[in-house]
Amino acid sequence: MDAIVIDFFHWTRQGDFKFEPRDWPDPDAMVKELKEMGIETVVSVWPTIDERSENFGTMSEMGYLVNADRGNQNHMTWSGDIHSSFRSMREQLQAGLNMGMAGIPWWTSDIGGFLGGDISDKSFQELLVRWFEWGAFCPVFRMHGERSPWYYKRKEEFINGVRQLTSGQDNEVWSFGEENYKILSKYLFIRERLRPYIRECMKAASETGAPVMRPLFFDFPEDPVCWETEDCYMFGPDLLVAPVMEEGARTRTVYLPAGTRWKDAYTGKTYEGGQTVETEAPLDIIPVMMREGCSYEIY
Repeated sequence: MDAIVIDFFHWTRQGDFKFEPRDWPDPDAMVKELKEMGIETVVSVWPTIDERSENFGTMSEMGYLVNADRGNQNHMTWSGDIHSSFRSMREQLQAGLNMGMAGIPWWTSDIGGFLGGDISDKSFQELLVRWFEWGAFCPVFRMHGERSPWYYKRKEEFINGVRQLTSGQDNEVWSFGEENYKILSKYLFIRERLRPYIRECMKAASETGAPVMRPLFFDFPEDPVCWETEDCYMFGPDLLVAPVMEEGARTRTVYLPAGTRWKDAYTGKTYEGGQTVETEAPLDIIPVMMREGCSYEIY
């Protein structure tokens, strides 16, 4: 784990830019403790400024509430509060590839989707597992979501004039059943083993602009099929990743670019490039192909 993101409504009032002391009695100690564990604290700063905020007057006088620059200067971005469905997952793959090619390599999606996921529903659990597997091979590996059913009871609806929000169900890796927990845990360690490789990819993105997650044609421009392939991608220069994006699927066809040989990270089988192969994809496996000359401990 690299970071914990402190998100929506950690503040006293929107625009105050400080922690609510009822819930965060000692932020400095918390940040220090996490730092000692090698975990950075990331605070999500929202642009909404309540008229009652202590900063509203000054920001209004200086024109910050009218002329705010919403551009992106190589910051991390994500695709918003998306629906929990396999269709949405397929759409996110296209979004991520387009973001990378547009010069924004630090991209992520909400693993499992943000809206509509019931943690007790078997179909949603399968979606979450498949999305989590894919997330391990995205530039930023991030679990996020509003899980149903919601808790609606509040001790107090308003505190200090601020309406209190309710919370959804648990969203930790152990929240979706023991068997799924085993799979999700496996991918946490896969990501950790790939940390040196991913950091090299991040370094290259920073220095050259090469996207971490990119379409096949980026690395194989001479192969015409790569220009038409939209359901798999390169994760850095060495790994070809083919997310499973259909409910119930347990095999996956994968196009292997010409000009090199490929090794299936799960089965160990080696293939010549320039062909489409059918790979095994049980629930706990996302097909990953390693480019010839490379070797990574994935499975």
